[in-house]
Amino acid sequence: MAGSSTGEALVRFEAEQRAPGRRLSLVKRSASKLYRGIKSSIAIFTFLLLWELAPRLGVVNVTFLPPLSTVVSAWWQLLLSGDLADHLLASLLRSVGGFFLAVAVSIPLGLAIGWWKGVAEFLNPLLEMFRNTPALAILPVFILLLGLGETSKIAIVFYACAFPLLLNTISGVRNVDPLLIKSARSMGLSPVNLFRKVILPASVPTIFVGIRQAGASSILVLVAAEMVGAKSGLGYLVQYTQFSFQIPQMYAGILTISVIGLIVNYLLVHLERKLTSWKQTYSE
Repeated sequence: MAGSSTGEALVRFEAEQRAPGRRLSLVKRSASKLYRGIKSSIAIFTFLLLWELAPRLGVVNVTFLPPLSTVVSAWWQLLLSGDLADHLLASLLRSVGGFFLAVAVSIPLGLAIGWWKGVAEFLNPLLEMFRNTPALAILPVFILLLGLGETSKIAIVFYACAFPLLLNTISGVRNVDPLLIKSARSMGLSPVNLFRKVILPASVPTIFVGIRQAGASSILVLVAAEMVGAKSGLGYLVQYTQFSFQIPQMYAGILTISVIGLIVNYLLVHLERKLTSWKQTYSE
């Protein structure tokens, strides 16, 4: 009993001795994260400050570029009225629908083209023709064939997202280190296991580059499409307020689009880090 009590006391003593060092390490990490966050935000805060001051000091015409505070006030009024929520929901449904449809089609197709030469030889000529055709250039075709409803909007988003996903997936498969493939084959892995355990994990970082590009395209192309033929959505909101000369509301819509783009990019980056936690970055 005495020996057990002595051992427990020693363990507690050692833990108490290590505790200050752990607390100091946590403080240093928190301070480092805070410093990086402040450093990365300086440019944004400077831009926002200039936006607020330039119209008030007469550097730019306040009619065409109202102060940031006026834009934020207009944004708040749109939010309270429910107009912003309605337009935002319409855009998100179209964007998310086209994006996930492109993910479901392009990634499996890209894996097949990158891994099997027969599939690549069959589909490459057609893909080369379509990938050099901008999405907005064929928007009238989608409208003529699918109408002005939701189907044409989702289709144009799908088209814009499909090729970044497809090309990056093909590149990810084809650029897997040959030594990894040879080592896996020398260990007796079957083609299915080789693809599942080597090719697919090694391709994920490049695939996520395509996913992030597609995420940005899903918003940008949709906004342009909504300006051409829609009665709702953030693109329609920006165009309608411009024609109505509601300039603060126009900037409020533009800011909303920018914030949505930042949030989408952040979520995709976070998901990529979770799925590729095995990958050691240069900074590490």
